Amino acid sequence: MSDAAGRAPDLLPAADQALVRTVDGLDDGAWAAPSLLPGWSRAHVVAHLALNAEGLAGVLHGAHLGRPQPMYASPEARDADIAELAGVGPAALRERFLASTATFSEALAAMHASDWAGRFERTPGGPDFALANVALMRVREVEIHHADLDAGYTAYDWSEGFRTLLLDSMTKRPYPAPFVVRPTDLDGTWEYGEGGGGPVVTGPSAAAAWWLTGRGTGEGLTSDTTELPEVETW
Repeated sequence: MSDAAGRAPDLLPAADQALVRTVDGLDDGAWAAPSLLPGWSRAHVVAHLALNAEGLAGVLHGAHLGRPQPMYASPEARDADIAELAGVGPAALRERFLASTATFSEALAAMHASDWAGRFERTPGGPDFALANVALMRVREVEIHHADLDAGYTAYDWSEGFRTLLLDSMTKRPYPAPFVVRPTDLDGTWEYGEGGGGPVVTGPSAAAAWWLTGRGTGEGLTSDTTELPEVETW
């Protein structure tokens, strides 16, 4: 288990609680408003979060029982399910989301140490992932998409623990060229891409973490080459 994956479970309860407060606070007219994700309303984001929790809970339950199962039936089924759930109405969607959060927490708590050895598929025949990374995957979904809701919660509300975890975990992604991130409010330097070196990006850790997910235009960040490196949307 990576260090980031090992830290993730401790960050989940507070992340879940903050997201639940935001979702509970949305009035009926707010659900149809655009989120920060192109083409998705806030209802789509909450639907995705609910189905993600259910899918990952299913993965954990299958691992616990010794019967591996994929997270989603297919990419098409995932997309169709999100669209369908987003249209059920605020009350039903809120209830489904709250239930899914509890379902994931229960599945995580039921895991034994021996259950974590293995991998799972996102969809049948697709890429597989280490079971040990499930909590890391979930806390990133919760925190990043919470900010995507554009409902008052932003990357600047992320805890230092999550900002550090996100900076750490994003080093595992591919990048067109290497670069370095040196936050002004955290101790440490993070290297991205193969080969080392490259431009040095500085600024608040929240701004850097948000930009590393491919969001925004790098507001608050500067590069010693005057141009920010290229990153893909997470």
